[in-house]
Amino acid sequence: MNIPRHIGIIMDGNGRWAKKRGLPRVMGHRKGTEATHNIVEACGELGIEFLTIYVFSAENWGRPEKEVHFLMELLVEMIHKEIRELKDKNVQLHAVGDLSKLPPKTYDELQRGIKETRVNTGLNLILALSYGGRDEIVTGAKKFARDVISDPSLLDTLTEKSFKNYLYTAPFPDPELIIRTGGEKRISNFLLWQVAYSELYITDTLWPDFDKNCLIEAIEDFNRRERRFGKVKNTQ
Repeated sequence: MNIPRHIGIIMDGNGRWAKKRGLPRVMGHRKGTEATHNIVEACGELGIEFLTIYVFSAENWGRPEKEVHFLMELLVEMIHKEIRELKDKNVQLHAVGDLSKLPPKTYDELQRGIKETRVNTGLNLILALSYGGRDEIVTGAKKFARDVISDPSLLDTLTEKSFKNYLYTAPFPDPELIIRTGGEKRISNFLLWQVAYSELYITDTLWPDFDKNCLIEAIEDFNRRERRFGKVKNTQ
């Protein structure tokens, strides 16, 4: 089986999972952390190098204050709980997005997790936090504009490859496969620049029910795709 080097996941369906069971939405988010733990472990076992998960979007700040507070506290709890295992499993933690908007407690715990796993050499776990694809591109354009003010010659040398260095995801390769759970058929402002030629896999499975077998099914579907990158198949 051809294993994608980089997989991105839009984790959707926590609220619907809870609603189906007559539970508060927050219980769906808590159950979703179990799925996250299991998928991170599965990616490490399968030899995937990079996993980017859409934890909290820039738009999610508009959710009810009580839910946002719970999600930030849950993130602190999850990082604190998982750091030892991430270290034991050789997983390196990263984060992309406008991290300046995170509450101090959440930010500090995140930075501790990043610091304590930075020597690991296995799976790179990338949390997209307070992240929006459009915001990332605009932020990158502003950084480039500032550099051009200092060195106008940069304007004529700009390429897609060089502009990538101004994005949050500069250190990482583009994802080959994007998985979205919960059945919605949209990108939701996730990695807009990076997914130009990513394969999309959409499943009706809600995130708390997504497991290693579901992940393998997505990878098997990926293996059946013919990736031409805008070209045509060579029939000769």
